[in-house]
Amino acid sequence: MSKGLDYETLNENVRKVQYAVRGELYLRASELQKEGKKIIFTNVGNPHALGQKPLTFPRQVVALCQAPFLLDDPNVELLFPADAIARAKHYLSLTSGGLGAYSDARGLPGIRKEIAEFIERRDGYQSDPEFIFLTGGASVGVMQILNAVIRGDSDGILVLVPQYPLYSATTSLCGGSLVPYYLEETANWGLHVNQLRQSVSKARSNGITVRAMVIIDPGNPTGQCLSEANLREILHFCFQERLVFLGDDFYQQNVYQDTHPFISARKSSLDMGPPINKDVQLVSFHTVSKGYWGECGQRGGYFEMTNIPPKQSNPELVEAGRAQIMTDGFNSCRNVVCNFTEGAMYSFPQIRLPPKAIEAAKRAGKVPDVFYCLKLLEATGISTVPGSGFGQKEG
Repeated sequence: MSKGLDYETLNENVRKVQYAVRGELYLRASELQKEGKKIIFTNVGNPHALGQKPLTFPRQVVALCQAPFLLDDPNVELLFPADAIARAKHYLSLTSGGLGAYSDARGLPGIRKEIAEFIERRDGYQSDPEFIFLTGGASVGVMQILNAVIRGDSDGILVLVPQYPLYSATTSLCGGSLVPYYLEETANWGLHVNQLRQSVSKARSNGITVRAMVIIDPGNPTGQCLSEANLREILHFCFQERLVFLGDDFYQQNVYQDTHPFISARKSSLDMGPPINKDVQLVSFHTVSKGYWGECGQRGGYFEMTNIPPKQSNPELVEAGRAQIMTDGFNSCRNVVCNFTEGAMYSFPQIRLPPKAIEAAKRAGKVPDVFYCLKLLEATGISTVPGSGFGQKEG
């Protein structure tokens, strides 16, 4: 008897997933380790596994938050420094019942506020904690965003290759299509916007709607840092192509040359001013797994959204969307032009009637636009008002 769940009955998207850093080589290395062979795992950036010591202060604060009864111990100040005790009390005061209690779905508001302050110090621009989401590791955030962006296999994600396979695997898992752009190794893993544009055009010719672009900076696994000029080019490209910019900023503190400092896409976008700073949609990801912390096992991360509109139930957005649909619909018709409806409740298109229709209207003793509207009513049941009824001039 066949099983209810086996490889053949798995979700097709799951079967497509390839995750090389945890793939065949990793599995074989694990087997050899079980057989007694000493293995050095370099397949993932796992600092503590390779000897990096955890920072003392964060661990002390986490320990006190996880075991708050220690704060009531009369000897607590003999075991923990005063600043760690004060910080733990502060964080616990932000919760509704300790770390074991549910919080806002985006994470504790007080923590999100501190992250916003970090972003402000880094970029020099104000950050809104309402658009920051805490996640159980940055990978979870990436999955949430790609799952929101990808609607089906005709949606594509533009990814620079070589890339950390989180993005190709998650794109497959979400049922989307990977649109690769291959970096030039001989140019220090550089990229050229014209070739990016070719990748998007090729995908579109194959029926793929490219929805977003992933930028890993500093590069993983290639290690290069984008220049500010290059970053601005990419942001302008995303603006022109209407792509969401997904910024993998995991390694922003792992920068080793003063000549190539990390510059966030958010800062570059805001520095560029309109229309880039208003129209380019950004999602930036960060994590405690890299940088000074290296806390891969603690599973902490966040993403910040910039220029992502509020929910579509917002009446203004719904009506604006409908107005755009109406305008686009009219303008897609032959011999019809229509200005965008900015307000009120109506569209006022101009319809250029062919000479034969005008002659038919004359024979019927009707003004041409009235004649057309009557025929439209009889054919479709849609009752309209001719332009002449509003005093519109002929032609």
